[in-house]
Amino acid sequence: MFDLAQEMFSFPFIVRAFVVGTLVALCAALLGVSLVLKRYSMIGDGLSHVGFGTLAVAVALGLAPLQVSVPVVLLAAFLLLRISENSRIKGDAAIALISSSSLAVGVVVLAMTVGMNTDVCNYLFGTILAMKKSDVVLSICLAAGVLTLFVLFYNKIFAVTFDEGFAKATGTRTGVYKMLLALLAALVIAVGMRIMGAMLISSLIIFPALSAMRVFRSFARVTVCAAALSVVCFFFGLLASYTFNTPAGASVVLANLAAFLIFTAAGQIRRLVS
Repeated sequence: MFDLAQEMFSFPFIVRAFVVGTLVALCAALLGVSLVLKRYSMIGDGLSHVGFGTLAVAVALGLAPLQVSVPVVLLAAFLLLRISENSRIKGDAAIALISSSSLAVGVVVLAMTVGMNTDVCNYLFGTILAMKKSDVVLSICLAAGVLTLFVLFYNKIFAVTFDEGFAKATGTRTGVYKMLLALLAALVIAVGMRIMGAMLISSLIIFPALSAMRVFRSFARVTVCAAALSVVCFFFGLLASYTFNTPAGASVVLANLAAFLIFTAAGQIRRLVS
């Protein structure tokens, strides 16, 4: 396996994809624990559809897709949280409303624009060939920002995740930190779509957190395990993609699915033994 990995990393485009993908997987897993516990996990799916619609419009207009998608997805995260909290449209209904509308816009633009099918399909299903040097630099900067903000506000995010009512009573501005969580997730999704694709990026948020929860109970242990597991699964998914010539995004998802099944079995065994 070492020789195979060495051969894979001899290609610069794979190195670029690995660097960005590892950072995205790490960020997604860290945020995913809170999003899953807060039952916001499907926000990733909704925002990825928004990203696809934005990418389709950007490519059709000849604009830089990543630079356009980041602010639009951030705005969508803000609106999604505001709509779900301050109107009669709640939770999953708000996500379905925004995601289906955005996906429809992307499909219509795709159908009306000649010669962009391949480019947009790459964003829809992901491709490691899509990463350019400028994208790598921007992605690293955004991922570093996400990690920095998560570490700085870890205690507040923890408080809002587990007992929002108590956190609010103690003076914590829970709305601000919930919005921060949604905006950080939006950044990760906008960056990760280049490799995972709009249809698969939400799996990086959901799978590692769920897998870690099968075995561990404390927030800190689940977070650390989810982060490590996400990075490991991304590596093996990328390695499988290179070996068997399969789509990178789908291979990473299957690696996460295998890890989820293993951790589920380990959790069952642990409960039986104890």
